[in-house]
Amino acid sequence: MIEPLLLAAARISTFNDKVLLTNASGFFFERDERLFLVTSRHVVFSKSIKHYPTRIEIELHTNASNIAESTGFSIPLYRNSKSLWRQGLDTAGDIDVAVIEINRKALPTTAVYRAFSPRHLLSSLDHVEVGSSLLIVGFPLGFHDALHHTPVVRHAIIASSFGMRFQGEGFFLTDARTHRGSSGAPVVMRAAQTTPDLGDLPWMLLGIHSSRFDVGNRDLVEDEALGLNGAWYADILLKLTEG
Repeated sequence: MIEPLLLAAARISTFNDKVLLTNASGFFFERDERLFLVTSRHVVFSKSIKHYPTRIEIELHTNASNIAESTGFSIPLYRNSKSLWRQGLDTAGDIDVAVIEINRKALPTTAVYRAFSPRHLLSSLDHVEVGSSLLIVGFPLGFHDALHHTPVVRHAIIASSFGMRFQGEGFFLTDARTHRGSSGAPVVMRAAQTTPDLGDLPWMLLGIHSSRFDVGNRDLVEDEALGLNGAWYADILLKLTEG
């Protein structure tokens, strides 16, 4: 049996019409019977790198008895020239998180997935210590189990004070080896107590992995990369999925 955590992550491919552009990661989040796909904002739109996909495609499992069976599910990003996704914003500026609602009725009737919910978010940011063990569940460089269509997991630790917004912005740092394609992956920590309201996902959703964090004046020959990453606090999902 596949672990439910692996069914909560989704491999994302971005397209300009029929032209494949990039690969990324995402995950499912549900609230009040509504289902959303969560990823990094720069996956669906980035002016700095001139990345303007018109749709995304995710891979869905379609047979609980044979996890190797899957299908592609296309999600348009615009309708009548208006974006269908919502992006994060706070007093410090843009947040690199985007959500797009998925029409449950359009999904295959046999679709197999798991979704985080508000119950998987922390009630207090002060309960997580620096150095706490985390997992980042995604598709680095598009790599995954191509037979069973499942993500891989990287181990990480919290590398900055979790209750304190790093440099005043809405993210914290993780120490982990990551790659392109991991953008949008869920950053989770094992729940201290397994309770019925968490279902079969005994994990707390702490953040959304954005990108590697580096310093601009690093000597590319003498200095190794920092190995640090930015992860946006997951409580932004409450704002992005309301109404």
